[in-house]
Amino acid sequence: MSASVRTAWWIRAYRLGFGLLGIVALVWIPLRNIDSATFSLTNFLSYFTIESNIAAVLVLLVGGLAAPQSSRWQILRGAVTLYMLITMVVYAVLLANVDVMLVDRWINDILHRILPLVLLFDWLFVAMARRLRPTPELIGLWLIFPVAYGVYSLIRGPIADWYPYPFIDPRTQGYVSLTIGLAVLLVVFVVLAVAMASLGDLPARWRERESAG
Repeated sequence: MSASVRTAWWIRAYRLGFGLLGIVALVWIPLRNIDSATFSLTNFLSYFTIESNIAAVLVLLVGGLAAPQSSRWQILRGAVTLYMLITMVVYAVLLANVDVMLVDRWINDILHRILPLVLLFDWLFVAMARRLRPTPELIGLWLIFPVAYGVYSLIRGPIADWYPYPFIDPRTQGYVSLTIGLAVLLVVFVVLAVAMASLGDLPARWRERESAG
């Protein structure tokens, strides 16, 4: 596909709109809990949900303002979309009934459902000048952050006596169960990453198949 692909104004507009919505949601949480004796900004920033949503807001705002088309940007955009997809899937499967510091339902919906879906649909249906292929190098690059996050959480957990999620807390399940669970999650993340790299810019892929057929 040509590098001359241009992003429509309405695509850039919804990116900016949802980016601003994400900022409101992220800022609302510490502001709402600023007077709480149990609130910790460090713990707040140690949730994968928060980190992935901060990255998503940045991608949406840059995508709305500049709409880059370089290969490096598509790699970054795909990585952040993957992290948001992981956020949505893990929350739906493992954390829907767990207290993750989100007492406001609208905030919970924005961070765990709305913004992940926005990033996913944007990845699937907005044209790219340079599409990606699901190579082992790309998948490995995308998974550096989730793996590093897991290592960080396990190292910080005993120091802070706090873990962000039950499935990464060895105190309640032991290290054998923890290792098995994280290994399963890593396999799921690999599958999601391969799917993400394979399905970007679906309309162009469909047109190419039709013309080839």
